[in-house]
Amino acid sequence: MLIVMHHSATEEQVRCVAQAVAALGLTAQPIPGGQRIAIGVLGNRGYVDDATIRDLPGVMEIIHVSKPYKLVSRDFHPAPTVVRVGSVNLGDGFPPVVMAGPCSIESQEQILEAARQVKGAGAHILRGGAFKPRTGPHTFQGLGAQGLEFLHVAAREVGLPAVTEVMRIEQLEMACRHVDMLQIGARNMQNFDLLKEIGRLRFPVLLKRGLSATVEEFLSAAEYIVAEGNDQVVLCERGIRTFETATRNTLDLSVIPLVQSLSHLPIIVDPSHATGRRFLVPVMARAALVAGANGLMVEVHPAPEKALCDGAQSLTGEGFCRLMHELRFLQECLAGMASSVAGPSA
Repeated sequence: MLIVMHHSATEEQVRCVAQAVAALGLTAQPIPGGQRIAIGVLGNRGYVDDATIRDLPGVMEIIHVSKPYKLVSRDFHPAPTVVRVGSVNLGDGFPPVVMAGPCSIESQEQILEAARQVKGAGAHILRGGAFKPRTGPHTFQGLGAQGLEFLHVAAREVGLPAVTEVMRIEQLEMACRHVDMLQIGARNMQNFDLLKEIGRLRFPVLLKRGLSATVEEFLSAAEYIVAEGNDQVVLCERGIRTFETATRNTLDLSVIPLVQSLSHLPIIVDPSHATGRRFLVPVMARAALVAGANGLMVEVHPAPEKALCDGAQSLTGEGFCRLMHELRFLQECLAGMASSVAGPSA
């Protein structure tokens, strides 16, 4: 439930409404706005009888929110959230952010070379996997703690913030010492204990959509993090599992404007995992920006043919440089189109 107060409501009136909510055994969450204050009601498991609240002084309107996610919805938080990763701002009002690097960190030399390549091409955040959740137990599982150290060195050398995936709660402290953003992979999207613990860290987090997750399940997973106090969450569409086998997954670009209408959290796209095929990555990366994505995550490897993980979907340094050039041109075109539509008075 969302209680919208009159713009002239006093602090005392807001306090009285919060007390009335508490008397129902629920939690009141004030949400300051530009014109008026709203109060989100949390903790209900069904319809809330608003009889004791709707006629209180200062109350303008009561909206019953049926979504299982509340704090991440625009009903509770109309203004878009901007997530800060190191010195990089990610969200509405800022240029699309590109995260790039190898799927797996294989050696200090490999991640350093990749870091130099993506930095030179214009990437904003370095990505690299130290802990790898793989389908089969006999495939490369990542370098673990050593991989984190390699990533840290590479990121600092080229001057980029870094993001890496974590799989277990006990990995969090170590990862936070080495990177600037934590990633929750698709297979851990509903690892609720991990989500809640990350929510308590107040650390930027990239949450990937699960392989078969609905939009409601995706946003509900983000709710677990935000409910613990961490609103620095970036959503990531990385393709979902369908009957199609020609590509690794099916990239759901419609989720970008849909999520942006439902949630205030920024959303990016991972065309590498979505398609699994190198030649499709640049095409879908461009399409994602046209659809309004706040950024991209692209796999780049110095020698994809030798990669220990996901080489078939990784761009070379040269290919990534070409893509970044295309994306800059595309952004200029989109900005020009927006200006033309807005007109001279905008």
